[in-house]
Amino acid sequence: MLSIQNTLSGKKEVFTPIHPGQVKMYVCGMTVYDYCHIGHARVLVVFDVISRYLRKIYGNENVTYVRNITDIDDKIIARAIENGEDINTLTARFIAAMHEDADALGVKRPDIEPRATQHMDEILAMIQTLIDKGMAYPADNGDVYYQVKKFTDYGKLAKKKLDDLQSGSRVDVDQSKRDPMDFVLWKAAKPGEPSWDSPWGKGRPGWHIECSAMSINCLGDHFDIHGGGLDLKFPHHENEIAQSEACTGHKFVNYWIHNGFVRVDDEKMSKSLGNFFIIRDVLKTYAAEVIRYFILNSHYQSPLNYSDENLDKAKASLGTLYQSLLGIEEYNVGKEAGKEAEQEAEQEQEIDNEYSRRFFKAMDDDFNTPMAISVLFDMSHEINRLKSTDIKQAGAIAKQLQQLAELLGLLENNAQEFLQGSAAEGGLSDDEINVLIEQRTTAKQEKNWSECDRLRDVLDAEDILLEDTPDGTRWRRK
Repeated sequence: MLSIQNTLSGKKEVFTPIHPGQVKMYVCGMTVYDYCHIGHARVLVVFDVISRYLRKIYGNENVTYVRNITDIDDKIIARAIENGEDINTLTARFIAAMHEDADALGVKRPDIEPRATQHMDEILAMIQTLIDKGMAYPADNGDVYYQVKKFTDYGKLAKKKLDDLQSGSRVDVDQSKRDPMDFVLWKAAKPGEPSWDSPWGKGRPGWHIECSAMSINCLGDHFDIHGGGLDLKFPHHENEIAQSEACTGHKFVNYWIHNGFVRVDDEKMSKSLGNFFIIRDVLKTYAAEVIRYFILNSHYQSPLNYSDENLDKAKASLGTLYQSLLGIEEYNVGKEAGKEAEQEAEQEQEIDNEYSRRFFKAMDDDFNTPMAISVLFDMSHEINRLKSTDIKQAGAIAKQLQQLAELLGLLENNAQEFLQGSAAEGGLSDDEINVLIEQRTTAKQEKNWSECDRLRDVLDAEDILLEDTPDGTRWRRK
């Protein structure tokens, strides 16, 4: 039974879809004015895995995943002016780049990918409804603002009281607002900016109203899951709740999911600090699946510390899983006919029961991917143990290993090609060598001599000399 840590309640809750057997999820996507960085990669990969797992539980056709594109806002306008570039040309270029990066990371496309500029009618209608209900007002500067104090539950997602938010806010110099906490729904056009006609004059939407209008248009005014990065919890998602629930008169979203920050040297990664890393630059050094493994080896809520050292460890660990698949590709349970096939099918069912149960238990616990990955390593260890004694059983576990890993978007490449590619990137790293030596030590303890020899051959091919001593195995490069 799937449980989700719900930001709205602050508790882990059993997931119960609004409509039994059907799931609707909206995730805040990219603002397309620059290339995607590793923080974006985390959002893309985390919610890709959540989507994959929900489809596994409820069926592909019963899950609707929406991830929006913000293609009009202040940053986009500023970048287009800086480049001397048409806004549509700018956003089209970076949308294409985003898709390239996501595809490289093995991120499946969402079912629906709405763009703010394509939903202007819905945005205008929502703003008008809020004005009609007395929750918003046109100001004398041509903007339209939402009246925060009229929404009594404001702050419920961030767990903050309105009085505390107001006292802690900077003095607002915008005299057009009735209250400093009010936020903009519609921005009056400035000279040279793109604009749309509205009852309040030419202008463009505020960022927050875009997501409310797109999500409601795609999924209805009450849906199951809304996700995004932790940096969006306040004020963006808080404002989405306020304007959506004021507009419809009822609850907006049941479960809110937020992934944690990416950090560099224990500082939050951000463009203002200059410590952010573009996905396509990282892909020049590390395979896409290594980046994906690195992201999933931490729980989605926890901080993710970016470093070459941690990526090297991810590369070594992923290489360990691929190593266990070498030499058994031809042994797939159920290929033979007759009684032997039935016996092997029964063996496979036992494997399903043992490893799948643990894997799904981990994933049911708020999508605990690190724990799920640990199950994959247990399977890898068992495959290596069985290679010299029962190759068909090893093959059956390997097949199951790949089936489970697929839910995480891992082990989808050819093992030999992945390992050769890792070697071509500059040889084995120290971490990769230590992992292989640890595997060899385990094989020796289990008297699995053929596996010992195989691992020595792998290291020898990489020009690594081994010396077995009473204190363990030492190594050096030739």
